[in-house]
Order: sequence, then C-alpha cells, then structure tokens
Amino acid sequence: MTEFSLLNVSGFGGLIVLALDIYALISILGSGASAGRKALWVLVIVLLPLLGFVLWLLFGPRAEKRLV
Repeated sequence: MTEFSLLNVSGFGGLIVLALDIYALISILGSGASAGRKALWVLVIVLLPLLGFVLWLLFGPRAEKRLV
C-alpha cells in the first residue's frame, strides 16, 4: 500500500472509533448509573478511546430503554 492509501484507511478507522465513542458516551449519560460512575466511564472513554469502548461494551452501564 502506498502512504496515501494507508492514511485513508487509518482516517476511516479513526472516524469509526470516534462514532463508537460518541455512541458510548450518549449511552453512559443516559444510563441510571450514579454521577461518579458516569464520570469515571466518560474519563475511560476519553482517555482510552478504543480500549475504553471495548471495556464499556463489556462492563459499562447502558442507557435505560424507553417505551414510546
């Protein structure tokens, strides 16, 4: 691969990680967890974007389901 195509792949991967992190943050903030627990998860997601998302996916709080 050329240098240019590697940049395109990594840029696209970065956008995917960003989108997943935003989804996780919205879910964390909409969850019923305590404020301290929410703050801790937000810090984990912001400081460790990919690993933080995986950890949240496995162990983190989820947004409460709402009936419309």
